[in-house]
Amino acid sequence: MAQNLTNRELIYQKLKEYFGFTSFKGNQEAVILNLLAGRDTFVLMPTGGGKSLCYQLPALMMDGVAIIISPLIALMKNQVDAMRTFSDNPGIAHFLNSSLNKNAVQQVRDDVLAGKTKLLYFAPESLTKEDNVAFLQKIKISFYAIDEAHCISEWGHDFRPEYRRIRPIINDIGQAPLITLTATATPKVQMDIQKNLGMTDATVFKSSFNRPNLYYELRPKNDPDRDIIKYIKQNAGKSGIIYCLSRKKVEELAELLVANGIKARAYHAGMDAQTRADNQDAFLMEGVDVIVATIAFGMGIDKPDVRFVIHYDIPKSLEGYYQETGRAGRDGGEGRCITFYSYKDIQKLEKFMQGKPVAEQEIGKLLLLETQSYAESSMCRRRTLLHYFGEEYTQENCGECDNCCNPRPRVDATKELVLALRALRSIGDKFKIDHLVTLLLGKTTANIKSYRHNKNEFFGAGEETSESMWSAIIRQGLIMGLIDKNIENYGLISITPAGEKFIESPKTVKIAADHDYDDDEVPVAPSHSGAADEELFAMLKDLRKKVAKKHDLPPFVIFQDPSLEDMSVQYPITLEEMQNISGVGAGKAKKFGAEFIELIKAYVEEKEIIRPQDMVVKSVANKAGNKIFIIQSIDRQMDFEDIARAKNLSFDDLLSEIETIVNSGTRLNIQYYLNNYMDEDKVEDIYLYFKEDAESDSLEEAIHELGSDYTEEEIRLVRIKFLCEVGN
Repeated sequence: MAQNLTNRELIYQKLKEYFGFTSFKGNQEAVILNLLAGRDTFVLMPTGGGKSLCYQLPALMMDGVAIIISPLIALMKNQVDAMRTFSDNPGIAHFLNSSLNKNAVQQVRDDVLAGKTKLLYFAPESLTKEDNVAFLQKIKISFYAIDEAHCISEWGHDFRPEYRRIRPIINDIGQAPLITLTATATPKVQMDIQKNLGMTDATVFKSSFNRPNLYYELRPKNDPDRDIIKYIKQNAGKSGIIYCLSRKKVEELAELLVANGIKARAYHAGMDAQTRADNQDAFLMEGVDVIVATIAFGMGIDKPDVRFVIHYDIPKSLEGYYQETGRAGRDGGEGRCITFYSYKDIQKLEKFMQGKPVAEQEIGKLLLLETQSYAESSMCRRRTLLHYFGEEYTQENCGECDNCCNPRPRVDATKELVLALRALRSIGDKFKIDHLVTLLLGKTTANIKSYRHNKNEFFGAGEETSESMWSAIIRQGLIMGLIDKNIENYGLISITPAGEKFIESPKTVKIAADHDYDDDEVPVAPSHSGAADEELFAMLKDLRKKVAKKHDLPPFVIFQDPSLEDMSVQYPITLEEMQNISGVGAGKAKKFGAEFIELIKAYVEEKEIIRPQDMVVKSVANKAGNKIFIIQSIDRQMDFEDIARAKNLSFDDLLSEIETIVNSGTRLNIQYYLNNYMDEDKVEDIYLYFKEDAESDSLEEAIHELGSDYTEEEIRLVRIKFLCEVGN
């Protein structure tokens, strides 16, 4: 136990020292402790959840070299560059792959043998080479990490046959703990990975697949070119990826964007390696804002500030869709996922499958059916996605998808769901969704006839309901746990005990009529507002670009956006203060901090800013300092939550401070905050009460008169607005 505590204390110490963080995200801590204890570890964690740290930190702490197996050269290079920014030792991380010449390979091997290297990256193809196996047999291996482990499964969206040879190679090199990591694995894929790697006894850590900062939206594919140009222009300067199915479309769209004044480049496997690398680097180094690509692009990038991912064409599987949309907002900031959909795209993808082996066609069709259901459904997108990955999402409205923000009219489908369950019970568990729908609609297909289901009592019992509606009802049954989908024989459905109970005593089930994507309006997404000193933030971004260019590194490797945002709230002006910024460890502060400190110092002096730190030591939170800081922050339209955090105040205390400032005659404009957090009608109602009905500015009277539709916080905020506009 004491050893375990020591390990726990140590990982927190090293987390701050190397990476500049004071706390772990999600399951990171448990995963790291499990690996340090020498146990096999299986990690399911969404993109942006911090998978890399799960093997980077233990590698720095354990004896020997960690062998990291990763699918793409570009991804390895990014990770090695990033690791080197955390340490003064340039040999701390290396990769061995086909891009290196003989001298470079020798240099890597020398560093490994000299004990300088803690992480050594391989592509699975390189790992299988005899001379690499012989070399690895000579060194102490701390553990093996297999990144993007879904590549092992033919049910995964990026199946790579060479991944299935990893286990025998590891056996040849020598035993050590194994950690496998993936951002997308359905229960079927997870089982496949564990069986193939012989790690069915591994401890499994499954994080939620929910990415709360991502907004999911499907748009009708009426005039996608125009819509895309309009969207990018409205989001000028933001990084984005646009995925297209064909190389031809990638090049056409990239040309069109450039012709419209948008900084964009193309990327696909048909280009020569140099052009591809140059275009990717231009995107990483912020030389261009948008990359238009086939799905060949993306696994190799680790850019945390991608603000939008657009799918020009619907992807072939929900796993692919989740992986690709997951490249947005990895830093926890804004991430818009827009997909253009037309049923013709589904037909096109079905045609591509012709001529492939029957088993592959069967898998492809089932995966495509899931994608089509997702695209056409009116259910919460987040709920549908998470259910696909075996996770339950209980909220009625996620507030971050088109279906929740712009809901369709809902209809009672209780009777129909009972009918579907009874029909499913009558035919048993050997059939897929489309067979059940065909039976209910009363269509005499060859399949229906061969099972004599045209004689079944439920044949044609649901002919008055449309095919898409039946699909939606059955999907609802799956999500409610009334119907089960077989993992081994993928796609076969059966009724569950909960479904049997539902038939006996049904509860009301309402579902939305499904989308018709032939004639549809574009839904409106909720807006997100930034929360730092915008002017300083922009200056810090410009400086980051210059520093990155000087070091020939992607800007986010220097400091990520959340770190710059924190700087533009905290205003650090010493190396010590810089180390208190989120994501800035001692190594980074020492390496890159000086120029940023210089810029912030000059900015603080020029604007005469009272910094949060300047107030910390003074008694009773220094009221005068608080007052100046709050006034300046509201002038800069900072989010109230950020102002409160900077002054270590509760939200309630912040409002009291603002009320004191306003009562002393200072006029503040808080309209920007009300726009983001309050309904316009509510603001108007409360404002009118104070203007026309109130006999005093008493909060108690206002609460009593206005009633329970308005919170105390809302009334206080509008009272501040009223006093500023009328009284001051």
